[in-house]
Amino acid sequence: MNELRTVLPYVRPYRRGIAAGLALVAASNIGVLLSPALLGLAIDAMRRPGATLGAIASYAGLIVLATVVGGAARYGMRQLLNAISRRVETDLRDAFFAHLMRLDAGFYGRTRTGDLMSRATNDTQAVRMAIGPGIMYLVNTIVSTVFSLLWMLRYSVPLTLLALIPMVLLPVVMRYFGTLIHQRFSQIQDHFGVITTMVQENLSGVRIVRAYVQEEAQERELDLLNREYVARNMALARLSAVFNPLLSILTGTGLLITLWYGGRQTMTGALTVGDFVGFSMYLGMLTWPLIALGRVVNLFQRGAASMARINRIMETESRVVDAPQATPLPTVRGEIEFRDVAFRYPGTERDVLRDLSFRIPAGSTSALVGRTGSGKSTLLALLTRRFDPDSGQILLAGGPLPLVPLAQLRQVMGVVPQEAFVFSESIAANIAFGMEQHEDGAHRVRRAADVAQLTDTVSAFPDGFDTRLGERGVNLSGGQRQRATLARALARDPRIVVLDDALSAVDTHTEKEILRGLHQELEGRTAIVVSHRVSAVMNADQILVLEDGRLVAQGTHAELVTAGGLYATLLRRQLLEEGLDGDALVADAAES
Repeated sequence: MNELRTVLPYVRPYRRGIAAGLALVAASNIGVLLSPALLGLAIDAMRRPGATLGAIASYAGLIVLATVVGGAARYGMRQLLNAISRRVETDLRDAFFAHLMRLDAGFYGRTRTGDLMSRATNDTQAVRMAIGPGIMYLVNTIVSTVFSLLWMLRYSVPLTLLALIPMVLLPVVMRYFGTLIHQRFSQIQDHFGVITTMVQENLSGVRIVRAYVQEEAQERELDLLNREYVARNMALARLSAVFNPLLSILTGTGLLITLWYGGRQTMTGALTVGDFVGFSMYLGMLTWPLIALGRVVNLFQRGAASMARINRIMETESRVVDAPQATPLPTVRGEIEFRDVAFRYPGTERDVLRDLSFRIPAGSTSALVGRTGSGKSTLLALLTRRFDPDSGQILLAGGPLPLVPLAQLRQVMGVVPQEAFVFSESIAANIAFGMEQHEDGAHRVRRAADVAQLTDTVSAFPDGFDTRLGERGVNLSGGQRQRATLARALARDPRIVVLDDALSAVDTHTEKEILRGLHQELEGRTAIVVSHRVSAVMNADQILVLEDGRLVAQGTHAELVTAGGLYATLLRRQLLEEGLDGDALVADAAES
């Protein structure tokens, strides 16, 4: 239950509205709880000699008035408290999402997307139920219980004490069942995260599922997960099915005592008939709050379990943060330097990069080549600060990278990742993603599309640049998605351009056209290009050759071909695969 304390910062802005809502809760109970007392007085009045119809009517009018006032207050409390709980849920979800946006890449490497979606939806809703209906029912229970007990004590202290004897077991029952409910609901939410992940992955990869004819296999797997989910919910339902009747048994025992002892007092004249009726009604009203208390415990335990799950994410700190002394650079030159950089991915034992040192002059184009797994993409991940190196330094414009605020660092970089990703928005919105507002925004989008050789493709769509894409750009080919992400990077007018095998899905003819446009577009910018195609890197100002996380060669295309080694080997292999004369091309490059 202590976990729910962490939701207080989200509740505090609405404390006045909550106070007003709780006042209405009290008012609604007072209005309803006056009715048994008035009814008891009316019964006694009818038994007195000389009772008149007018006196009875006055009691009836007071009962109607109390009921109307209680009903109006109850309507107001539900409207106010439920609305506030919805706002708190929204604020909590916004804060949760904002925190997710600040976490590093390592966090997403070890956390399932479906589990995060479950926390952002089901868990925030469970917290809302605790701080909305849960608090409302709790205050309602407290007010109703206190008011009923006061009137019961007013009628007869001995009868009240006897009727409450079964309630001694209530704290024990509440604690036992509350703990079990908390545990079982946590298990349900964890399993729901597994189901969400499975569904999300199958919908995203539906083409792969169909291509491998795995529809029935995936359906069976989901069916098994759903059966387990039902089993866990049924276990919780069985627990609740025992919990609520147990509360009813305790309160029902109190009613039996009232009938036995209170009836005897009424027959001896110690209690009037009206007092006995009023006492019985108040004890009956006390029964509902005690049963409602079971629901309150259920809501609070579910809310606490869900808030604990949310807190586990909210308490996770990003490993990539601004240094305390980080200050924005007045101008960002594109000079980049790696000094003895080493890195291994969290939770692994192998160094992906080792003793890596090189310099990229501002305004130059550098290329990274090497076999698969040599560390090229990891190097770019360190440069863009998706991760920080374990040792060594990366410098930008002569200063350590952590001293440049993350927002500024990523603003000056245009990154085209290896896996092209587009949003379910229009093509124009995808290209303009991350652009600052400019009067020539539409012109920059078109120009970036021209350089990426995307304009002709877009013109073939019915709505042109306003065509809305499906999820992950399902209505685009792999090459078209790559060109869209390339246009997105260029449209930002970045000082540094990072291309991580950005043209791998593009045909050679289109690649040549893109490279021709890029040559002009990258003039004056610092560019880092990773590619498996020699045609994409051979005109770079320098080529860095990586092998097993180390820099093994560095130079221009002609220099590296002349020197032989890994670069020349990779070049020959690629040209042979493409059916070209590798030796002749190597010789020509060496002579040039």
